[in-house]
Amino acid sequence: MKVGIIGLGRMGSAIARRLIKAGHDVTVYNRTRSRAEPLAAEGAVIADRPAGASAGEATITMLADDDAVEAVVLGDNGVLQGLPKDAVHISMSTITVALCEKLAAAHRVGGQRYLAAPVFGRPDAAAAGKLFIVAGGEADVIAGCQPLFDAVGQKTFVIGDTPPWANLVKLGGNFLIASMIESLGEAVALMRKSGVDPHRFIDIMTGSLFAAPVYRTYGELIVEERFQPPGFAMPLGLKDIRSVLAAAESQRVPMPAASLVRDHFISGIARGGEGLDWSALSRVAALDAGLGHEH
Repeated sequence: MKVGIIGLGRMGSAIARRLIKAGHDVTVYNRTRSRAEPLAAEGAVIADRPAGASAGEATITMLADDDAVEAVVLGDNGVLQGLPKDAVHISMSTITVALCEKLAAAHRVGGQRYLAAPVFGRPDAAAAGKLFIVAGGEADVIAGCQPLFDAVGQKTFVIGDTPPWANLVKLGGNFLIASMIESLGEAVALMRKSGVDPHRFIDIMTGSLFAAPVYRTYGELIVEERFQPPGFAMPLGLKDIRSVLAAAESQRVPMPAASLVRDHFISGIARGGEGLDWSALSRVAALDAGLGHEH
C-alpha cells in the first residue's frame, strides 16, 4: 500500500521501518526533519509537510498528545487537506475520546475514512512487529488496513464501528498499567526496606500469581531502576491518566485509584522525573519510604 507516517519518535520510526520491510510504499513526515533522514536511507520518501505525507491510500499518525495530533490533522497543510477522498487516516496516537470524536466528524465531512487504532506495546515491541492493535471503525476499512496492521502487530482486536471506543480501551489499559506500576512500586519499596531481595520478589511473583508480560517488563525496570531512555515518558503517563479521568467524569464514573496515580505522577515529575520512563512512578513510593536515591 501507499502509506504515509506522521510522527517519527521511537514508536513512529519503528512502525515506519516495519512497513518499509514489508514492502509498502512509505512516505514520512516529522516536524524535526533530522528524524526522517535515516528512514530515507532505508527507502522512505520524506515529505516537507503533513499534507505531503497524506496523498496515499492510508496515513498513520503516531504523535505524543492531543495538541500535536490536532495541529497535524486539522492545521494548515495538514492531513485533512492532503488526504484523498475515500483514503483512510489511521490514528495510532493515544488521544482523548473527545478529540477522536472531533477527528472522525471532520473526516466524514471531507469524504475520508477514519480509524482509531491505538496500540499496546513499547518501542522494542514495535520494532519486532509485536504490537497489539485495538481498531475502531467501519469493518471494511479495518479489513483494508489489515496488511499494515499485520506488518507492525501480532494481533488486531476489533472493538466495533465506533472509533472512540478504541481510544477508551487504550486509555483504560494504560490506567491499568499505571496502577500496576504504582502498586508494584509500593510492594518493592516494602521488600527493599525489609531486607528482602526485590529481584527475588519479582521472580516469585512473575513465576506464580502474576505471570504476565506487563509484570515481567515493568518489574525488571522497577527493581533495576532502568528509567532511561524512556520507552514512554512520565509526562505522557500523566497525560493519559488525565485523559482517563476526563472520560470518567463525562460518564460520571468515579476512579479514585486514577486520581491517586495522577497525583503521584505529578509528584514524580516534580522530583526530577520529567525525562524518565513512566515506570519511574515507582520512585515516588521508594522516596516516600525514605529509601532515597541509593537503590
